[in-house]
Amino acid sequence: MKKLAVRLVVLALVAVAVVYGAILLWTKVINKPEDELSTDDLSAALVEPTVTTVTAVTTGATGATDTVAEGVSGVWVATSESTLGYRVKEVLGGVDTEGVGRTSAVDGSITIDGTVVVEGGFSVEVGSIKSDSSRRDGQFTGRIMDAATFPTASFVITQPIDFGSIPTDGQQITVDATGDLTLRGSTKTVTFPLTAEYSNGRVGVFGNIPIVFAEYGIPNPSNQFVTTGDDGLLEFVLVFERG
Repeated sequence: MKKLAVRLVVLALVAVAVVYGAILLWTKVINKPEDELSTDDLSAALVEPTVTTVTAVTTGATGATDTVAEGVSGVWVATSESTLGYRVKEVLGGVDTEGVGRTSAVDGSITIDGTVVVEGGFSVEVGSIKSDSSRRDGQFTGRIMDAATFPTASFVITQPIDFGSIPTDGQQITVDATGDLTLRGSTKTVTFPLTAEYSNGRVGVFGNIPIVFAEYGIPNPSNQFVTTGDDGLLEFVLVFERG
């Protein structure tokens, strides 16, 4: 009887180890979450089109010409190369991982006057945000974000954003941005670092905003399979072209 009990205990421990190992393999190797968005992603998103240029002729002895990027003042509209989404730390079967959902269906625009973004914002259809799990997506658009009642999430600038100078082609400048963020029908004023880059005739911005779920009336995403914390991250890389 003792031998049988020992064998059962050993088998149970082996089963637990196998399950844990399978979860570890799935979350860390096979289905590893996408990396956090960064300023490198901002630069990568701006590499495609050819810059629109004007030519300035110098009067120096060499008679050389300089090519400069056209001014950035005016209205700029978000393109489909934009990316916006959420990132939430998860614990699945004792293994730390992250839930990540993203969309490229971003509507938005900014108006620039010299070095200042005088107005602007963006919005997304909550239902367009997808992760690597249909089960997670169902929870996200259902009880968590209630997309049927609150179909859009949005951010609107409430204070002009002065970058101090017009970035040279490929240069990045980071300043603080302040505006109203609306999630699940609740609006809060947020301030966060915003990095801008002008490259190849387009304007791009990168940022991430910490989200405390309770502040927006968002239920904790935990369920019988996954445990999460009380907060997450809204992250984005937005690409704008002339409107």
